[in-house]
Amino acid sequence: MPELPEVETIRQTLRQLVIGKTVESVTVHWPKIIQKPDDVEHFKQLMKNQTITEIRRKGKFLLFDLTDYVMVSHLRMEGKYGVHPKTEEHQPHTHVIFSFTDGSEMRYRDVRKFGTMHLFKKGEELLGKPLVQLAKDPLETDFAQEVFNEKVKKSSRVIKNILLDQTVIAGLGNIYVDETLFLAGIHPLTKGTELSEKKLEEILQAAIVTLQKAVAQGGTTIRSYVNSQGQIGMFQQELNVYGQTDKPCKKCGTPVEKIKVSGRGTHYCPNCQV
Repeated sequence: MPELPEVETIRQTLRQLVIGKTVESVTVHWPKIIQKPDDVEHFKQLMKNQTITEIRRKGKFLLFDLTDYVMVSHLRMEGKYGVHPKTEEHQPHTHVIFSFTDGSEMRYRDVRKFGTMHLFKKGEELLGKPLVQLAKDPLETDFAQEVFNEKVKKSSRVIKNILLDQTVIAGLGNIYVDETLFLAGIHPLTKGTELSEKKLEEILQAAIVTLQKAVAQGGTTIRSYVNSQGQIGMFQQELNVYGQTDKPCKKCGTPVEKIKVSGRGTHYCPNCQV
């Protein structure tokens, strides 16, 4: 699943290709992707003649600012956007096509078909699902350490699961939680109630450093992730523990271990993370 760095990279590359373009028509081949409004034909009608003025990001969500609306897009497991000439043949798994007045198309591809799109009137995008309960992400300037501390310290869940909870901290998935906890020196099975405020500050700083580095590298490509210009990320070359099972820890040389935490593969150094 694309996490914050991948979605941010997609935002940066996609906005170069579509800002200022006006939608002429929309074609939907997999209606379940369109979650709001309920009627796909209504969605297509509302999108017509809308100009894309900006693309924002909240956590793992893309927000397309339009003339009158905001389209909230969640890529889920395999969603991808690309921009192509109308004359270019459609690739497999192309489910939503935004045709522009200039003869180009923004195409949404999704092998798993889990992605979603919600269309809101401007100013209402944060008032309903899927964003209404979303927490701030670590790269937002108004992320509050105190609010984060309060949510974590009252939870008896393990820190791995807490950091995956998008109502506590947005944008982190399996890759960047493992990398954050390694950098902070925290064992993934540590309970929230066991963490001091100092440790929580270290976790947040580790998350910020990890995410900033990953964004600078264009994200992480493990299987199929590419940005909107078809380029892979490079942060996989910098990973300390994720996907490094049995390899020596880059800090101490101890073999990296992999365990299951609530069904998720979790990587850590048993010496550095206690």
